[in-house]
Amino acid sequence: MPRVAVVTDSASDLDAAQAQAAGVTVVPLLVTFGAREFRAGVDMSPTQFWTELTAPGAPFPRTAAAAPGTFQQTFTQLFDDGAAEIVYVGVGEKLSATIQSAKVAREMLPGRPIRIIDSASASMGTGLLALLAAQLAAAGQSADEIADQIERRRAGLRLYVVLETLEYLKRGGRISPARAAIGGVLSVKPIITLEDGVVETADRPRTRGKARARLLELLAEVKPEKVAVLHGQSPDVEAFAAELAAATGYARDQMSIHLIGSSVGPHVGPGAYGAVILPPPERESDELAG
Repeated sequence: MPRVAVVTDSASDLDAAQAQAAGVTVVPLLVTFGAREFRAGVDMSPTQFWTELTAPGAPFPRTAAAAPGTFQQTFTQLFDDGAAEIVYVGVGEKLSATIQSAKVAREMLPGRPIRIIDSASASMGTGLLALLAAQLAAAGQSADEIADQIERRRAGLRLYVVLETLEYLKRGGRISPARAAIGGVLSVKPIITLEDGVVETADRPRTRGKARARLLELLAEVKPEKVAVLHGQSPDVEAFAAELAAATGYARDQMSIHLIGSSVGPHVGPGAYGAVILPPPERESDELAG
């Protein structure tokens, strides 16, 4: 184990194999369907989540942060396993109470070196930053050095997602029923993004074709160092990934595709798709081979 252990949460949408290969520990958030509660990625896989969500008559799922005790147990185990320091890269603090839980857990472990970083993002926006933190840890950087780089690199993240329907934003209380109804009548396919850790609408194309073209245009605005595609069981995600590779010049075989899990899925709904772009560092001092 590197001297710095890297932790993220299930809202990062890192799959278990990728997280394990990178040496990233994932703390599960909670999702409930009616009276049934699950730990994301532990009791409920992303595939199981979408099956539940789209089942006829299914209750709308609710998500919740992991408890401080869960973070405390995770941090303690990592220290017991030999970590000298911990860096936690969490889902945006304006989107979830998860980081607050981690901060409470840190207070339960006085004197322990734990750096908590607000990714100001979600899904693979958080995931790419956690993977970068693990890469830096493997290269021997300290927790302070890792935190400094992640906090500078997060400003360059670009995350855009096309929604197939406004229904799930309405159910989650993100937009009003009237606005969702108007969007449905107009066949709007909104493109959402994250700005300063808050969900914003980047554009409102009125057809699927226009939404796809505009999404690719937005994602191609910056040169990519890393690219991750994310989707909510979108049937043509492979075709989109190929188009994104052509638009950005990023090799398709280096591009990962992630099924959005139960921590983010209730807010975007089935059929959603998009990507996260992490541009290269602006300064040479930030660069890390790999």
